[in-house]
Amino acid sequence: MTFDLGPALLFCPADRPERFGKALDRADAVILDLEDAVLPEAKAAAREHLVGADLDPARVIVRVNAPAGEDFGADLEAVARTAFRTVMVAKTESADALSTFSEDYSVIALCETARGIHAAAEIAAHPRIVGMMWGAEDLVASLGGTSSRRPDGGYRDIARHARSRVLLEAGAQGKAAIDAVHIDIDDVAGLEEEARDAVASGFRATACIHPAQVEVIRAAYRPDEATVAWARDILAAAEGERGVFRFRGRMVDEPVLRHARSVIVRAG
Repeated sequence: MTFDLGPALLFCPADRPERFGKALDRADAVILDLEDAVLPEAKAAAREHLVGADLDPARVIVRVNAPAGEDFGADLEAVARTAFRTVMVAKTESADALSTFSEDYSVIALCETARGIHAAAEIAAHPRIVGMMWGAEDLVASLGGTSSRRPDGGYRDIARHARSRVLLEAGAQGKAAIDAVHIDIDDVAGLEEEARDAVASGFRATACIHPAQVEVIRAAYRPDEATVAWARDILAAAEGERGVFRFRGRMVDEPVLRHARSVIVRAG
């Protein structure tokens, strides 16, 4: 099982079926949300809307409620009545919580509490896991804090640590890492900066909460023409070399070639 949905993953409340098709049209994949985006009294209806959704299963992720909560079982029963088999588990805090999923499912663990970040290594190693995502606001709330960001808009150190931890543990197991949502919808510059940092750091995708954020994320993950040309040139030059070599004044070894190959893959 692998993660290859594309860089821009758009959340959509599962109790708003009129938005399902539009969200999928705008993004690389849609995350139909049964958790925080849906009020408790609307969750039963949201599950029925999920069951009735006529969407491409290959481009749909369903976010279910936390395993420790009373809605988890009902969410899984609803998902089982659909063709959707990629599930994002909110507030994942242990690998044991994922044992309920059969081999038919691909699971994305959302590590967004102190316990979840602490257990990230074990969670990433679970055979059903194809991706790991982190969440900033729930993490800080689980610690008794009030905000994941500093007054200048950047993440506080604890959020940066969690982001790095999830990325590293996912990478160690060969799983995809998904960056957290940028909740300030109007802060386009901030989103662009974070998305560019995400792809440069090794994240496979970035989640978002508004359609206007999709193209910003896609553009950040898409290498520009100069970078693609550099990657092609350096890979062509490597065909006639053995081991480390010099290219346009720069030392080139296998890690640099891997960077170049990654650029070509993202360029499509």
